[in-house]
Amino acid sequence: MNEPVRPAERLRAALAELLDGLPPSQAASAVERLIANYRGATPTDAPILRDRADVAAYAAYRMPATFEAVRSALAAFAAAVPGWAPAGHADVGGGTGAATWAVSATWAGSRPVTVLDWAEPALALGREIAAAHPALRDVHWRRARIGAGLTLDAVDLVTVSYVLNELSAADRTALVDAAATAAQAVVIVEAGTPDGYARVIEARDRLIGAGFRIAAPCPHSAGCPIVPGTDWCHFAARVSRSSLHRQVKGGSLPYEDEKFSYVAATRAPAGPAPARIVRRPQIRKGQVLLDLCETGERLHRTTVTKRHGDLYKAARDAEWGDPWPPAAPDPMG
Repeated sequence: MNEPVRPAERLRAALAELLDGLPPSQAASAVERLIANYRGATPTDAPILRDRADVAAYAAYRMPATFEAVRSALAAFAAAVPGWAPAGHADVGGGTGAATWAVSATWAGSRPVTVLDWAEPALALGREIAAAHPALRDVHWRRARIGAGLTLDAVDLVTVSYVLNELSAADRTALVDAAATAAQAVVIVEAGTPDGYARVIEARDRLIGAGFRIAAPCPHSAGCPIVPGTDWCHFAARVSRSSLHRQVKGGSLPYEDEKFSYVAATRAPAGPAPARIVRRPQIRKGQVLLDLCETGERLHRTTVTKRHGDLYKAARDAEWGDPWPPAAPDPMG
């Protein structure tokens, strides 16, 4: 029997079709221009993605990275709320729908989904791409201004990925409050930069104030132990690089790491990780150094040595962003 095609593979194939027949130099120049625009100030009523050519180039370039970052955040969230699955999903500012693909990759089956964005060309292309995935063929794509005045229907899960950076402070507040009012769970992903982390912490505080519990990445719902301005919490998701990625960014590696910050919060009971690895583990002769965020609202470096036996083996296999210590194997599994 053939194995089912995974959402990540379906997405890569659909994006490859977008660029079929489009001169590589044209796609690369469109991406470079759009990246430059995104780094500037963008009013929420002036979408950068103006037409199908813009959207196709940028989707082929950015959707895989957004998908992997959101999927990583959702996986950590799902581990903290085992047995829970969203009966409905709203993707706010979702553009071409990368987060809807990530939700489908995290929880099997189909569900009512609404993608809201202000760029009609992005929504149209998202609908076209989603046709490649049976679970996403009935997604509702709706144009809406994201920010003050946004209202959301009651839904189990709201995702907001790489959106807060495009909004004014007032619109960020309005969006997070709207998500908190409508949803049972909210997952917010931003770029893994100091500014992206600051936006995530701001949203985290508002969600806690609205009665949510933090499920991931934090092992608690108390204050972040990082002193503002000294560091920032972020993680990395590995992304396979397409020929378009290599042309725009140069280099020959077949992958790159997408750095992101995130918060996943819920009104349901949650079991956050006892601690979270917040830096890439340092493997040395006979020992592994792990930088942890712990439940006592503190950052702590622990050293795991060969004397720790199986724990040492687990530490050598541990990755940045993993919970620590690893969960005990399920005797029934």
